[in-house]
This record gives sequence, structure tokens and C-alpha cells, in this order.
Amino acid sequence: MKRIIPVMVGVIFASTLANTEAQTDQEVTIQASRAVTTAEHTMPGQIPVVHASLSYTVSAAGLDLATPAGVKEFEKRVTDAAAAICKELTRQFPLSRTSEAECARTAKADGMPKVRELEAAAAKSAKK
Repeated sequence: MKRIIPVMVGVIFASTLANTEAQTDQEVTIQASRAVTTAEHTMPGQIPVVHASLSYTVSAAGLDLATPAGVKEFEKRVTDAAAAICKELTRQFPLSRTSEAECARTAKADGMPKVRELEAAAAKSAKK
């Protein structure tokens, strides 16, 4: 009997000293995943990949999120991270059913609530 085991592929785009470093207040994790297909038959001992996921941590370090320029740059970083994640997923799994552009739009949209939260907190803090 053939068993299919989901495999998660993870990449964290940040310098970490330990495997479980907490996300700082000025970071957003952008994640994308894809349902992928592999060859119908695998050799003994190989695990077919059916789901792949990558995540990058995007930092607002060096940005003032209380300014329009800081907000614009942070959003650009998030957009660039989403595109990079999806480009890598496409490279690793070219037969995926999700387009690279749709993957990037979804990854960015999923991360934007946290971005907006950080921007609102910075604006509120600046008014004090």
C-alpha cells in the first residue's frame, strides 16, 4: 500500500541562534504554501511531497513606521518577500497548480493584517 505523507519545507529568512526564536515586535512572517504533485510511483524509501510551505520573516528594522516612507518601504519588503517565497516554490515544484503570481498575492494578503497592526501601533505611539 502506498502511503502519502505531507512534508513541510520551511525557510526562515532571519538570523537565528536557536530553532525557536520568538518573533520580535517589528517583524511579520510571510508564508506561502502549495499543493504539489510528484511522480505517481516513488522508489522504496522516498516520500512523495504533497504539500510544501515556505515562510520568511520580514523585519521593519531601521524603518520608522510612523512615516509614509517607512510604511512604503515595509510594505515593499513584504511584497518582495512574498514574491521570493513563491518564486522559490515554483523553482522547487514547477508542476504546482497555483501560479506564482497568485501565490504571491495570497502570501502578501495573508501578511498584511500584521503589517497594518504594526503601522497603526507606530502611528499611535508617534502621537503621544
